[in-house]
Amino acid sequence: MLGVLDLFDDTHLTRTAEDIAAQLDVSLPTSYRYVRLLLQAGLLQRVEDSHYALGPRIILLDHYIRKADPVLKVGLPIIRELVAATGFDCVVTGLFGLQVLDTYREMGGAPATLAYGRGRPRPLFQGGAPKVLLSTFGPAQLKKVFESRHDELVQAGLPPDWSEFRRHFAAIRKAGHYVSKGELEPQLAAVAAPILKSDGGAWAAISLVFDTSRLAIVDLDKVVRLITEAATRIGGRLA
Repeated sequence: MLGVLDLFDDTHLTRTAEDIAAQLDVSLPTSYRYVRLLLQAGLLQRVEDSHYALGPRIILLDHYIRKADPVLKVGLPIIRELVAATGFDCVVTGLFGLQVLDTYREMGGAPATLAYGRGRPRPLFQGGAPKVLLSTFGPAQLKKVFESRHDELVQAGLPPDWSEFRRHFAAIRKAGHYVSKGELEPQLAAVAAPILKSDGGAWAAISLVFDTSRLAIVDLDKVVRLITEAATRIGGRLA
């Protein structure tokens, strides 16, 4: 029944009971039973002409998710310091399985226009945040990504050879940051750093985002130092 919720995305904002039955390969009575129970729980709502959309309880659950997020609980003061010091937007990004999601954005003095935001899945191999998160993977974990998403990573311009692919992310890990220039959105640059766990994995990534036109005047070394120091401070508080 909870699989019904996975049927909604940017191209399918509403579904009918018939859609649900066909997608889940269940009978129509079973589909209607699922819909009825999800309506009662507030996880679906009826919108029009027997179409159903995700329900208001999800908004409430998102509120609780934000309040429980350990990175935001300890990191918000540091993130706000970072924004005040640079004037740039700061974005927190998490990796959930292999799904990249922005979880928070603190806006700077001239907020960037972002195509992605909280809850909208981002590409796995484009932009600074996903790359610093992938750089924290162990060799076996990274190889699984390489094998399962090979076509996608090649299209993103990453090395098609495993050895080169591994070296690429080892270099990012060693640097402790990544600077992307127009990778995800052509008008934007980002400097990202991972918030590391004690076991070498990552809680999340933080990125400073700004217009690529600023690259000619920005002290990039200073921005890198600020973002990596902030990530280290947040990681220290989480530890």
